[in-house]
Amino acid sequence: MSGFSFHLDATDGEARTGRVETPRGTIRTPAFMPVGTAGTVKAMLPQTVASTGADIVLGNTYHLMLRPGAEEVAALGGLHSFMNWQKPILTDSGGFQVWSLAKLRKMTEEGVTFQSHIDGSTHSLTPERSIEIQCLLGSDIQMILDECTDYPATRAQATSSMELTTRWARRSRQAFADQPQRVSGQALFGIVQGSTYPDLRLAHAQAIVDIGFDGYALGGLSVGEQQSAMLDTIEAAAPALPRTQPRYLMGVGTPEDLVEAVRRGIDMFDCVMPTRSGRHGQAFTRHGRVTLKNARHAADPRPLDDQSTCEAASVYSRAYLHHLVKSGEYLAAMLITWANVAYYQALMADIRAAIAEARFEAFVAQFYAEREAGDIEPL
Repeated sequence: MSGFSFHLDATDGEARTGRVETPRGTIRTPAFMPVGTAGTVKAMLPQTVASTGADIVLGNTYHLMLRPGAEEVAALGGLHSFMNWQKPILTDSGGFQVWSLAKLRKMTEEGVTFQSHIDGSTHSLTPERSIEIQCLLGSDIQMILDECTDYPATRAQATSSMELTTRWARRSRQAFADQPQRVSGQALFGIVQGSTYPDLRLAHAQAIVDIGFDGYALGGLSVGEQQSAMLDTIEAAAPALPRTQPRYLMGVGTPEDLVEAVRRGIDMFDCVMPTRSGRHGQAFTRHGRVTLKNARHAADPRPLDDQSTCEAASVYSRAYLHHLVKSGEYLAAMLITWANVAYYQALMADIRAAIAEARFEAFVAQFYAEREAGDIEPL
């Protein structure tokens, strides 16, 4: 079984394109990972997700540990077999969900104790247990347990939070090395915190790199700050991350966020936006967002985008999609989510091609021009 590696194929300014090699396949970067929170990308079949061009999906440690349970998934052959997805899977550590979803939580040096948002039962999550869960799930890329810093945070709060994440990072690294469930080729990524303080981000990036991981993520962003603050944070931290390893921006974001983050050297992304928006009747296209519940689409025979290679975007009329949304039909979520995930994957493919051909800035200009032109005019 081959191991984990990253190959940088081309750069254009700070933008990069390359390949993350894993035992279960290649991840072309920049890459967008559809979010499969509970072992499924909501409203999509696994083969449909693959057909959009996705090389990897994300699973969630917090949700899977609560239901059905990591040991139960392991007994059924691991997460890949359980969800019928044989390509790579990245699992997050559970830290963000504990921060955002748990009813009651108590953070200590040892870890975090929290009440399930499902039934109120009490659970503990430590750096060691998070790694154990991820190894039981069998994910290809695993994340250290971190404390997601509140936003806004004072400088003192941000410093304390990132220092705790550093200590947990060391324990996660050791737990990963010692974990008997770990198999060859699995990778562990470190996470950089520090809120929106550029000097703290830089210092924490250096501290996490010193511990040594297979890749590096920026966490604690897209939690309420302005886009400009997020981009400033990326600019502060990215130069401190190794050029020869993948860089992952967690939980981001809009198409504009992705383009601007790639511009600043980011390789990997995940976000619930394309799937969540799809379930609520909002589509993403190269011309911007389309709210299909709006009456303007009720008699429009045109598709979302006649240039798309995705059937959901290029075959079904806006009038039909509007009807499905207004009628509350399940097919509305299925088709619009499919179109959204396909758009995000097409955007990544276009970005990779532009970087490889040294025309990334021209691509960015075209990207914004199409959005400035707006959605197609009403009939």
